[in-house]
Amino acid sequence: MGKKKSNKKVDLDKKSEASENKSEEQNIDDQVKQEKDKFLRLFAEFENYKRRTAKERLELFSTASEEVMVSLLPVMDDFDRASVEIEKDKENEILKGVLLIKNKMFDSLKSKGLNLVEVNKGDEFNPDNHEAVTQIEAPSDDMKGKIIDVIEKGYKLGEKVIRYPKVVIGK
Repeated sequence: MGKKKSNKKVDLDKKSEASENKSEEQNIDDQVKQEKDKFLRLFAEFENYKRRTAKERLELFSTASEEVMVSLLPVMDDFDRASVEIEKDKENEILKGVLLIKNKMFDSLKSKGLNLVEVNKGDEFNPDNHEAVTQIEAPSDDMKGKIIDVIEKGYKLGEKVIRYPKVVIGK
C-alpha cells in the first residue's frame, strides 16, 4: 500500500507541474498577445502620423506662397483698371503692351496655383462664396438677390480662397 500512495503522490506532483507549466504557458501567451496588440496599435498610430504629416507638408507647400500672392493681387487689379482706361482712349498699341504684361504675370501666378474665382453678373449671391460690398435697387425683379456688379475679382490658391470676390447685389 505504501507504493500506491507514493505513486499517487508522484502522479499528483506531475499533474501540479503540468498545470503550473500550462499556467506559465498561458501567462506567456497572454503576454505575447498583449505585446502584439501594443505593437499593432503603435504601428497603426505611426502610419496615421506619417499620413498626417505628409498631408500637412503638402498643404504647407501649396499655400507657402500665399502671402506673396495676396500682395500681388492689387497689382493685378491695377492692370485691370489700366486696361479699361487705355481701352477708352483707343490706343491699341499701349493696350496690347499692358495686356501682354498682365497676361504674362497672371500666367506666372497661375502656374504657382493661383486661379480666378468665376463670378458673373446675374449669378445668385452666396455669402459663403462672395463678399457683398453694398446693395442697390435691382433693375428688374428677376435680379433681386443676384449679383448686379463685380467690384473686385476673387482668387483661389489651390482650393483655398485667398480673396473673395467683392460684389454689389440687388435688393
